[in-house]
Amino acid sequence: MHEERRVAAIPQTVAKMVADGHTVLVQKGAGEGSYFCDDEYKAAGAVIMDDVAALFEKADVILKVKEPQFNEDLGKHEIDLMRKGQYLITFIHPASPVNHEMVKNMAAKGIIGLTLDGIPRISRAQEMDALSSMSTCAGYKGMIMAADVLPKFIPMIGSAVGMIKPSNVLVIGTGVAGLRAIATAKALGAVVYSVDIRPDANEQAKSLGAKIIDSGVPVEIAVSPDGKHANKLPEEWLAKERASIADAVKNADIVFCSALLLGKKAPLLITEEMVKSMKPGSTIVDISIDQGGNCEITPAGTIETRHGVVLQGIKNIPGMLPTSSTWMFSHNIYNLFKYLSKDGTIKLDLSDEIVKGILVCKDGELVHEGAREAMGL
Repeated sequence: MHEERRVAAIPQTVAKMVADGHTVLVQKGAGEGSYFCDDEYKAAGAVIMDDVAALFEKADVILKVKEPQFNEDLGKHEIDLMRKGQYLITFIHPASPVNHEMVKNMAAKGIIGLTLDGIPRISRAQEMDALSSMSTCAGYKGMIMAADVLPKFIPMIGSAVGMIKPSNVLVIGTGVAGLRAIATAKALGAVVYSVDIRPDANEQAKSLGAKIIDSGVPVEIAVSPDGKHANKLPEEWLAKERASIADAVKNADIVFCSALLLGKKAPLLITEEMVKSMKPGSTIVDISIDQGGNCEITPAGTIETRHGVVLQGIKNIPGMLPTSSTWMFSHNIYNLFKYLSKDGTIKLDLSDEIVKGILVCKDGELVHEGAREAMGL
């Protein structure tokens, strides 16, 4: 559905859920896009269902890859197929403006939404951290996508008619995705620059060979008290960060945007005026688009050329690596499901840091802090 090739469970994780005492219902053909066939699911103990509406009706917990969407075959939105008290575990991205109406409908329906993009970056949650897993895929594949549309060589090339200089790459945000993008760009032979408001992230980028650009944001403003997350910056500091990267954006052949705020709308770091300053034929890959994007004019879900720059806002980059991304994702989601399940059913401890991070709506109320902030509630 919707050209999604990933799937939330593979035969290996289905077998684990069955062994844990659960009945696992799998939509017919769900694994074909990532090369897992129905017979493998059956052998693992799954019940294969062709009727999607019946599957939604029978399930107590829905495991998905992406947020609820309109089912064109049934002529209904997936939220309309769900019921009060049903659990949904997937990437919901509730703070993203395009999902606000959907999230409100989910809450009104009484669905208990748990979003994977809210998993906290703590040691005991690492095995559940699907966002990091998908970021690894997006960092690698996103840089390959940039190279594919670039009208020039990335490495320095010597020829009989002269030397061709290497391409310049700017990576904005050096978390998991940004670091993988840096490593990939370096492997391709680019000159790589990077920027992040977190000192630790800059150290990691430097260790991979990136030239660090100072964001100009003091660490006490930039980083959360625990030192793990980037803070949402006041507009005055966002403006200073934009100014600090303006020249690097102008000179870049590839700009890779991956700056995110946990559970919140992505920071706007590249304005349309900055895009206009870039060289014709350069490209921006904005993998933060699911949370609104780092570039002001990134087209959500598509690729467009504006002001001579190729803007790539493809939302499902990990889906372009369906076998690898599905293997990682399915294990992350199984580990989270097992963590939340007690005596065969999900029991939410609202004082638990992981539960607080992922809970979107419960008992008819929208409780997700980032979503409420983005909606002005």
